[in-house]
Amino acid sequence: MTTATPKSRDLLDRLPTSVNRTVHGLAIASLVSQIGIIITGGAVRLTKSGLGCSQWPNCVPGSMTPTPEMGIHGLIEFGNRTLTFILAVIAVAMLVSLWRMRRQHRTLFGLAVGLLCVIPVQALIGGITVWTGLNPWVVSLHFLASASLVAVATLLVNRTGMYLRGGTAVAVAPVPSIQRTLGWTIAAASAASIVLGTIVTGTGPHAGDASAPRHDFNADLVTRIHVVPVYLLVAATVLALVLAYRHATAQPLRTGLWWLAAVILLQGGIGYLQHFTGLPIGLVLLHMLGSALLTVAATNVWDRSTGKFPL
Repeated sequence: MTTATPKSRDLLDRLPTSVNRTVHGLAIASLVSQIGIIITGGAVRLTKSGLGCSQWPNCVPGSMTPTPEMGIHGLIEFGNRTLTFILAVIAVAMLVSLWRMRRQHRTLFGLAVGLLCVIPVQALIGGITVWTGLNPWVVSLHFLASASLVAVATLLVNRTGMYLRGGTAVAVAPVPSIQRTLGWTIAAASAASIVLGTIVTGTGPHAGDASAPRHDFNADLVTRIHVVPVYLLVAATVLALVLAYRHATAQPLRTGLWWLAAVILLQGGIGYLQHFTGLPIGLVLLHMLGSALLTVAATNVWDRSTGKFPL
């Protein structure tokens, strides 16, 4: 039976025993980095660098790094791959910071484990996108996996922030039943709009490489279908805001609803503008950022209005 050495015991003793600013800061870093890799992944696709590294896990046959022959596209794709290691380092640091609290705060520890475990799965999906020549269904799965990690990181930020402030519940009472129902509606409508948005993207012109396959759907039709859950999301958000001021709703939920409304307004404006201006890459990249922010805002509202995710 092995025992900890004095040096390792000293390191363990230095780990926090309660949620402090460092732990909360690592949760925020996890969220920011997960959003960041969505943006860099979008830049890979929009600069037609999706096959800048033609192999996986190697970049090119016999080399983990790009060769001069791959040009700027190889550097862009390899740079995006490198960011995965930064995400892993942050996730490990998050897990380590919670180690001595793993029994006291099982949910926090479980969320941190989830973040760390999904990162290599996400990297594997990235490899499959290369192996399939940027198949749009696999590319969509790659994005949706990142969006799910953004949602997990949002839950982590909410809970570390709550414990840092001395709170005991994310969804502060009273929360009327209709507000909880609207929270579920907002979450479902946001998820549907994001999933359908990936199909619109897979039908559009920005494939990541000139040889990459595209969906054979009618672009106008899938775009119109994509906005249906967006209209539902708008209606649910407006109604939730009205009810928040008619009832004694906790300030964190009110604030979350205002942030959600701002993201929807920004994202909708960018979406319409890019559609009617021929999908310029700058606006498309901003729309991808908007999707990540929508994931954050909708997850936060769902969390604060339902309190269903365990503490």
